[in-house]
Amino acid sequence: MDILLTGSVAFDYLMTFPGHFKDHFLSDRLDSISLSFLVDSMTKMPGGIAPNIAYTMALLGVRPRLWAAVGEDFEDYRRSLENEGIDTSGMRVIPGVFTASFFVNTDRSNSQIASFYPGAMAHSAELSLHAVNPKPDLVVISPSDPLAMQQYCEECRELDIPFVYDPSQQIVRMSSEELLRSIKGAWALFVNDYEYALINKMTGLDSSSVLNNNPDSFVVVTCGQKGAEIYTNQGLFDVPSVQPTAILDPTGVGDAFRGGFLTGLYHGFDLELCAQMGAMSATYCLEQKGSQGHRFTRAEFIARFRKYFDDQHKLDQILK
Repeated sequence: MDILLTGSVAFDYLMTFPGHFKDHFLSDRLDSISLSFLVDSMTKMPGGIAPNIAYTMALLGVRPRLWAAVGEDFEDYRRSLENEGIDTSGMRVIPGVFTASFFVNTDRSNSQIASFYPGAMAHSAELSLHAVNPKPDLVVISPSDPLAMQQYCEECRELDIPFVYDPSQQIVRMSSEELLRSIKGAWALFVNDYEYALINKMTGLDSSSVLNNNPDSFVVVTCGQKGAEIYTNQGLFDVPSVQPTAILDPTGVGDAFRGGFLTGLYHGFDLELCAQMGAMSATYCLEQKGSQGHRFTRAEFIARFRKYFDDQHKLDQILK
């Protein structure tokens, strides 16, 4: 399966606050919040949803293609991605613009406050999937410029390419009508539990509505430490999370889950095994700093995976 990943490409600025955000919000003054948090540390790391997903897939032996707009400061990042085995030939450099930047502050309870500067990502709609050659077997539409996300959904329908729709952070920038049209055209929907509830509130869609698209449709809802729920036309099943040895940073954990899950799809595994691979990948990410800080060999991944799940030796395929 040839998988094309669209979505944000960014530099992550990760900060840590030694207290709890909740202790500094006044319930009777929420209409006039004025806060500044003095942080203990800040680290600049490569990030963005599309390359984060691609990074985990590459660790598992898959070479996905990226399709996104980046700034003039991207070249070092490009080399690091290529060194991991990721195809960056679909990245378009926008002259005179910086690559997008993500600023996130994490407190002691792993709550986060974040801001995102789009930079070159605002030009994403200038890239058309009609120009992708060869045509991919699957397109993953992750958060980027909202207009580009809608465009890619339309182009996938025009080109008859199945697509996974992952609106997550951009749900709040879309209308109910825009969400409805994109979701109903998708092969699969990826969201977390909060985003799933928000979509239901905005559109009235539930899992049964999404699954009416076609018999093979599915919905993946990640639920943090509770694991993930997978809705299919054959029913609902739960996949538990994998207990981490330590929790260093939650940034990018959902992207790592998607990377593991999509690697399973690449190999033609059943959805439960795909979700289990996602859970294992998410834990590796959670145990390290940054969304691309985790590292493992495929043999190490399989050995640890089999302490929690029975893959009936299907994962041996990723060693080939």
